[in-house]
Amino acid sequence: MRGALALPSAAAAAPIVAGRDMPAKPALVLNGVRKTYRLGTHVVPALQGVDLQLQPGEMLALTGPSGSGKTTLLNLAGLIDAPDEGRIELRGQRVERLSDGEATRLRRDAIGFVFQNFNLVPVMTVAENVDYPLFLADVSAAERRERVRAMLQAVGLHEHAAHRPDALSGGQRQRVAIARALVKRPALVIADEPTASLDTLTATQVVDLMREQGHAHGAAFLIATHDARMLDRCDRAIYLQDGRIQS
Repeated sequence: MRGALALPSAAAAAPIVAGRDMPAKPALVLNGVRKTYRLGTHVVPALQGVDLQLQPGEMLALTGPSGSGKTTLLNLAGLIDAPDEGRIELRGQRVERLSDGEATRLRRDAIGFVFQNFNLVPVMTVAENVDYPLFLADVSAAERRERVRAMLQAVGLHEHAAHRPDALSGGQRQRVAIARALVKRPALVIADEPTASLDTLTATQVVDLMREQGHAHGAAFLIATHDARMLDRCDRAIYLQDGRIQS
């Protein structure tokens, strides 16, 4: 097990970011994916033969009751954990049997994360938080400045670049988190309950922003949510129960 869902860590390697001129391939493919956990003498089947395909720019809501396997699916798609059986591809590359180091590098460079509680670094400014993934990927300072500027402009926070997170509203902090996830131009963004702590108007704005920016940048969003407000605004929704996708 590679561990719980958390912010990507640094590792020295060249960025693995697909260019826009690459042939269109599914951003994410899961085929026959199974995962079980052992709790003492008990075996808990978290996922039982999941098949899923997510296209570039698509925003998919993953819903279902607590214990249905949503977090496990996010962990597998985000290369936090590995399946017991099945095949996982990230933009055409087999990833289910990568070493921990290979998974860390690919996760750092090709997967973005958005969390319910934002996970921003409180002592960093908005611009520094968005810049951090590029710094870890050893992108040049000049390119980092331009990409951060463009991303903050896209999410409507360019005037707040020098502010720290505690000076922002919840919706603004989530916009920073979205900018941070997208600035490295990932193939996939994993979002875990991104609107759970937001009021209805702010939640709607955040979902629309994710949809707009995902479409614009070709990043697929896989979003675990209990929030009914998200379902109509996503491109597609699937229901997970007892480790299986329900038709």
